Amino acid sequence: MRKWYHDYGLQARMILTMFLLAVVYLFFLAVLWAYGGVGTYGLVVFAGIFLFIQFFFSDRLVLWSMGGRIVSEQEEPRLHETVARLCAIADLPKPKIAVVDSDVPNAFATGKSKGSAVIAVTTALKQRLSQPELEAVLAHELSHVKNRDMVVITIASFLSTVAALLVRNMLFFGMGEDRERRGAGAAIIIWIVSIVVWILSFLLIRALSRYREFSADRGSAIITGRPSYLASALMAISGAMERVPSRDLREVEAMNAFFIVPAISGEAIMELFSTHPSVEARIRALERMEREMEF
Repeated sequence: MRKWYHDYGLQARMILTMFLLAVVYLFFLAVLWAYGGVGTYGLVVFAGIFLFIQFFFSDRLVLWSMGGRIVSEQEEPRLHETVARLCAIADLPKPKIAVVDSDVPNAFATGKSKGSAVIAVTTALKQRLSQPELEAVLAHELSHVKNRDMVVITIASFLSTVAALLVRNMLFFGMGEDRERRGAGAAIIIWIVSIVVWILSFLLIRALSRYREFSADRGSAIITGRPSYLASALMAISGAMERVPSRDLREVEAMNAFFIVPAISGEAIMELFSTHPSVEARIRALERMEREMEF
């Protein structure tokens, strides 16, 4: 097991982002408490049930949506051996391993805990990366598992989901109930606040996701001992992505938050709205870490 040392600057940015997200959510809860009606609370309960299902069944839902298949050691002996060796270094229980038949080169991790995690790779990824590059990508996904990133993002998304539901549905359902109890003014206040909370939480959750990608990159470098392997893999994946037909990219775009490199069709989106940092920024961070590890 290698020493899991920390990037305190990155940790500070993640803590600040989570603090700001908590402030936004506390303000939102205060407004719901002051002005909300039964219809509003119903949406909160609905969102809670939705996220409960997402939390406990995310691994199955993600694999089902991607067409992933859990593979045995007999089917993929080299993949299992590689993951087992990396888990021993990272001090993690060995997760289930899945393969997705896709021309999009990518990988992702899912599951609610270290003991129920699933690491998935696409057939295109296995074909296009060298063994050291593949190990670096698998180590990145294992770092997500070790850092409990799936759980953190799911919990962070709860009240953002509530706000989004209010924005979409309150004018049709909630305002009629609120008008009878407290007047249309209260419903309008809740709706406007929901829009603000939804926008702010959207941006903060995206920022938190980008920081956690940097953290997983750092974890991969620690596990493999060679940041350059992951940098090479990121360049290979992003370069291959440009040659994948737009139709294939659009089919998996909904899964971008899980992927190691987002599958984006068309023009590049602004990094502010992205779940991932740019590949260039990630490679620069890995190059800095490579220099640090030489001393």
